[in-house]
Amino acid sequence: MNFKVIELIKSMTGFGRSESVTEERKIVVEIKAVNHRYCDMNVKLPKKFNYFETSIRTFLKDYIQRGKVDVFITYEDYAEGRVSLKYNRELAAEYIKNLNSMAEEFSLPTTDITPTVVGRFPDVFSLEEQSVDQDEIWEHLKGVIADAATKFVESRIAEGENLKTDLVAKLDEMLKIVAFIEEKSPEIITDYKARLIERVNELAANAQIDEQRIATEVTLFADKVCVDEEIVRLKSHVESTKAILIEGGSVGRKLDFIAQEMNREANTILSKANSLIVSDMGINLKTEIEKVREQIQNIE
Repeated sequence: MNFKVIELIKSMTGFGRSESVTEERKIVVEIKAVNHRYCDMNVKLPKKFNYFETSIRTFLKDYIQRGKVDVFITYEDYAEGRVSLKYNRELAAEYIKNLNSMAEEFSLPTTDITPTVVGRFPDVFSLEEQSVDQDEIWEHLKGVIADAATKFVESRIAEGENLKTDLVAKLDEMLKIVAFIEEKSPEIITDYKARLIERVNELAANAQIDEQRIATEVTLFADKVCVDEEIVRLKSHVESTKAILIEGGSVGRKLDFIAQEMNREANTILSKANSLIVSDMGINLKTEIEKVREQIQNIE
C-alpha cells in the first residue's frame, strides 16, 4: 500500500545559525530570508572560501526553494604554521646588482647596501600561506552549513504552521460569508418580484396583471443577478486551498493563483449584487480574500 508523504507548510521568513570551533578553525554560518517571488540567494563569505561558492549554492537548493536569502559565513584560522616566510633570492640579487650599478655610475658609496636595507625592498621577503586540504575544509564547512540550514528550515516550518492555522480560520470565515450570500440570493429575486407587482399595480390600478409577463421579467432578472456558479466555484477554491495547505510543501505560487481566482469570483458577485446586504457581504468577502492573499505571499 502506498502512502502519500505529507509535507509541512513553510514560511518564507526564517533564520538559522550554526557555529563550529576546533583547534584549527572557527566557522560561523548564518542564514536569513524574507519574501520573494523566486529564489534570490546572496552568499557573503571570506575570500578563502570563494572557491566553494557554487558548491554552497547547490547544496542549499535542497533546503530552500523560494525567498530572498542571505547567507553569511565567517572564518577564523587558529592553526599555527599556516603561514611561512619566503625569501626571494633571485629578486634580492637583482636589487643588489642594480644598486651596485647605480653606485658605480654615480660614484656613490656601497656601504649602505646591507641585508636590512635590501630586505625592505618589495617582495624580497613575503608571507606565503601553506596549502590546505580543500576537501577537508569543505566537509567541515558543509557540516556547519547543513546545521544552519536545518535550523533555518525548522524556523520556517514553525512560522508556516502559524500561517496555516491563520489561513484556515480566514477560509472558514469566507465560507460563512459565501453561505450567507447563497441564503440571501433567492430572497433578492422574491423581493424583486414583489416590488415589480407593486409597481405594476401602481401604474395600472384597474388593469389585470399579466402573470406571464411578470414571470418573464423575474426570470430575466434572476439570470442577471444569479451568483450560483460563482458561489460553487468559490466554495471549490476554498476547499482546494484547505486541501493544499494540508498537503503542504512548496505551494505558495499555487495558492497565490487560487487566491486570484477567488478574488475574480468575489468581484463578479459584487457586480451582480442587487441588495445592500449582499453588497456589504461581498465587500467583506473581498476583504477576507485580500487578507488570505497577503498571508499566502509569506508561504514558500
